[in-house]
Amino acid sequence: MSAKKVAILQSNYIPWKGYFDIIGAVDEFILYDEVQYTKNDWRNRNKIKTAQGLAWLTIPVRQERLHQKINETVVFDQNWAVKHWRTLAQTYARAANFSTYKDPFEALYTNLQTNYLSEINFAFIQLICRLLGIQTKLSWSTDYPLPTGLSRTERLVGLVQAAGGNEYLSGLAARNYLEEELFDAAAIKLRWMNYDHYPVYQQLHSPPFEHGVSVVDLLFNEGVNAPAFLKASFNLRPHA
Repeated sequence: MSAKKVAILQSNYIPWKGYFDIIGAVDEFILYDEVQYTKNDWRNRNKIKTAQGLAWLTIPVRQERLHQKINETVVFDQNWAVKHWRTLAQTYARAANFSTYKDPFEALYTNLQTNYLSEINFAFIQLICRLLGIQTKLSWSTDYPLPTGLSRTERLVGLVQAAGGNEYLSGLAARNYLEEELFDAAAIKLRWMNYDHYPVYQQLHSPPFEHGVSVVDLLFNEGVNAPAFLKASFNLRPHA
């Protein structure tokens, strides 16, 4: 039986390059947004590097109850997209390859038709995957209904099985809670993502170099060469 690799993560807003390395390293990437929204996390914000140092771009969302799900979370300021695009354009106007990807980003920020955070994140993840040449299937955990009452790990195992997967790629932070024996029992190979030793690229406003910023920093600085600065575990065909 051939291997089908699956990864499962919550959606993030314009995520860092490591997020796209996980997507590119698997056959199917499942967005798991039917879980609790967490404040001061990556769901609705990310960092960019400016002439004044690191700065947050934050989508203003409304949290109406403690156990509100990510896919229930909505935006409360309709002008956020205009403000974010203006900030990105001002910050990266002098980046070597800003003009390469200016139009698709501007079009997305200008034409967003949803107020749901999950859908906004998905739209940006789709665009960035296309620009990086990542052709991994993107799906939602809600595409694969599971029984209620499952533990966190049981749900992950169930999603991998429902997607037809037999390998699961996880971030290292999940070592704190994953019940690895449940993957063994389901004959699913558990693999861990390694974020070490990323190469440095020609980053605007350096030094110091900052790895942990949104992937838009890599795209605007390196253009069609951006995939060369990701992990070399898959063959990417970048798009201008």
